[in-house]
Amino acid sequence: MNTTSNRSSGELVLIPGGEFLMGSDSEGDHCPAHSVHVDSFYMDRYQVTNAQYLAFCQATGHRLPEFWAMSGFRCGSDYPNHPVIGVNWYDATLYAEWCGKRLPTEAEWEYAARGGLVGMDFPNGDSLQPSDGNYNRSAKGGPVAVGSYPANGFGLHDMQGNVLEWVSDFYDAAYYSSSPSANPQGPEYGKFRVIRGGGWHSGASCNRVYYRNALPPNWVDFNVGFRCAKDLESPNDSDAAGL
Repeated sequence: MNTTSNRSSGELVLIPGGEFLMGSDSEGDHCPAHSVHVDSFYMDRYQVTNAQYLAFCQATGHRLPEFWAMSGFRCGSDYPNHPVIGVNWYDATLYAEWCGKRLPTEAEWEYAARGGLVGMDFPNGDSLQPSDGNYNRSAKGGPVAVGSYPANGFGLHDMQGNVLEWVSDFYDAAYYSSSPSANPQGPEYGKFRVIRGGGWHSGASCNRVYYRNALPPNWVDFNVGFRCAKDLESPNDSDAAGL
């Protein structure tokens, strides 16, 4: 396997910075809805795949994911284009660093997932159908190859369904009441790390673009993977892309 090509194969999308209404006043820990500005950044078009993660493990000697070679979860080298699962927050962070990237913040993730839509519950509109993403009504029984469903308005695939995604932030149910209005980084400490987006094993309501969840950072799960983000290398990056 060509480690170099796999290391750079995560296609990045330039997400134009802007202001959006984060969260929802509907219920729970995504209250209150609040205005947030996010600077421009890059984000992986697809969730990190088994092939990409295997290249990282081969290059660094890092352990393979928890469910590796379990065909029921489509985890392993026989499923190179399926999203990797069975990685904890620390694993995801190390992979991102190896690639010269990082995990997105919770605010970046939600802003990117919304794809430029305003006031919608899902990345592609105000409802969710089996044709929109791989969640538990889709009867796929596990993850599917990344990019199998339509992209959102920013060109990002699987921001709903397939697998949930680790982000960088610590979790605090009350954080939105005191969150900074510009580029929030999450609480300074906590016992859990945020996961975002629904997965193949999640119900429709868990795929809402503002829905929050969290796990201990050392937890591994058959419904959780990740994608990476990256800072702009210079202020001219967005100008070059016409943003």
